[in-house]
Amino acid sequence: MRRELSRRRLGLLLAAAGTGLAGCGLREPGAGPEPVDAAAADRAARPGLPDGALGANFNGAPDVVTFPELRAIDASWLRGFHVVDAADRADPAQRPEIRLLLDASDRGYGTAMSLKFQNSGRPLPRPGTPELAADLARLDAVLSTVLDRIDLLCIGNEPFLETRKADRGSRLNEYYEALARHVIDRRRRDFGADCRTRLFLGALNHLDRPGGQTAATARWLDFARRTPELEGVDIHPHVDDPAGCGTYLDYVLPKLRPDQRILVTEFSLVLFWKSKLREPVAAEYARRYGLPGGTRVWQAVQAAIDSPVPQRQWDDLCATSRWYAAHDHFLQAQVERFRATGRLALATYGVAQDTPMVQDFGPDKTPWLFNSIFASKTVQPAPDGLPGRGHGWFEQFRALQREQDRRPVR
Repeated sequence: MRRELSRRRLGLLLAAAGTGLAGCGLREPGAGPEPVDAAAADRAARPGLPDGALGANFNGAPDVVTFPELRAIDASWLRGFHVVDAADRADPAQRPEIRLLLDASDRGYGTAMSLKFQNSGRPLPRPGTPELAADLARLDAVLSTVLDRIDLLCIGNEPFLETRKADRGSRLNEYYEALARHVIDRRRRDFGADCRTRLFLGALNHLDRPGGQTAATARWLDFARRTPELEGVDIHPHVDDPAGCGTYLDYVLPKLRPDQRILVTEFSLVLFWKSKLREPVAAEYARRYGLPGGTRVWQAVQAAIDSPVPQRQWDDLCATSRWYAAHDHFLQAQVERFRATGRLALATYGVAQDTPMVQDFGPDKTPWLFNSIFASKTVQPAPDGLPGRGHGWFEQFRALQREQDRRPVR
């Protein structure tokens, strides 16, 4: 239901119209009123975006995080994603990931959610087709639940990975542009300028790889720049070298409007960790914990999955692995890099290990479990009842929480 214009918003609309006169000269008598920049007024009427905050990310696994854990790491922001197709099977309001985010919002946390459109097994629907109409109906079911309750909404999770390779050109752009316009129109229709939910386009992957920067990624950013209702874009720099995060920033930021921000709702050095799984553990570690000579890293991890180890042993595995120890301040370094741009709204980091991370673990498994703040699947619980910790990330995450980012959570 559309709300009546308040005096405050009417003033903001008039102010936006007046701003449009600057540098353009006076209008001719009788030329009519200056057009109102409704999107600029809309942004001005809503609470401000976060400015370089660092939050916790549970991806699509809400069961891996609890509020006591969030309090332990001083987190004020929480992010997850929702698979939009799930609207066919259940009311979005009853989905665990959405319920967790709405509960967090009610407790005072800042919240971010990515809309995941899983199209890797089917052709992308074309605008104007029944298939797209069905996707928009599913989307509406989600929007009815989250608009004006979630702070930051990303239209798309990892579009270029969740789409068939054959469709990752202009067809992908057409599809997501149609989704974005639908969300923008729905928000305007239902809430006008009063909606707290800010919109981003998300998220770009593999920009640091050969062939990762394409005509489609350029159009993606151009659409974001030309769409005033979009606050910016999300990026997911999962890299094999810390310098890769800089490649993302160098590509994305110059293509956005100066007033736009970025989200970094996923980032990690996981591809570098993966390249080391077949290396032997340090002789010192093997000797200390009675492992056969030549035990590989992946085998030591598998042993910890089979029987979670004490915190000291997990820390020793990481600290004695030179390749890991050389990058054990990755979280701190990258958050500082993102903040230094002056364009970061929110970054979020993986909060815990989930079941898919440890299933069928082996030398070719992507070891997401090395990234997590809490290591509940490989480390024994702490004496205080909280899960075991990922090596170094717990302390870095807490140290990166600035006073200006804190929210009155409960």
